[in-house]
Amino acid sequence: MSWLWAIIVGLILGVIARAILPGKQKIPLWLTVIFGMLGAVIGNAVAHGIGIGETPGIDWGRHVLQLAGAVLIVAVGTPLWYAIQGKRKQHQIAGAQRSQSLKPGQTTHHQGQGASEHDGRGTHPRWP
Repeated sequence: MSWLWAIIVGLILGVIARAILPGKQKIPLWLTVIFGMLGAVIGNAVAHGIGIGETPGIDWGRHVLQLAGAVLIVAVGTPLWYAIQGKRKQHQIAGAQRSQSLKPGQTTHHQGQGASEHDGRGTHPRWP
């Protein structure tokens, strides 16, 4: 049951953190939940570190620190996500451009015949 609560709290904190930050964060919902969960863990650690982790009544200080942790994680994690996605898309685009530039029946250097048929002069036996 604690994992279910962690997911619910992570979702709520992640969505609120995204709403607080300026601009639109184009990250998937599952990553929002993970960022919210990480923010809650960081906020709990800070709250316990400064002595307000367990207080009588509602732990408002701990909740504010959890939200601050989620905002921090979303602010740092979103550009990292963009960078990872950008590199992946650049690799896919480069691969698509490379395959479109080949003539019909032509293969890239790593495709086609095995290395045993390669003559070592930078040419491939099937290429003119």
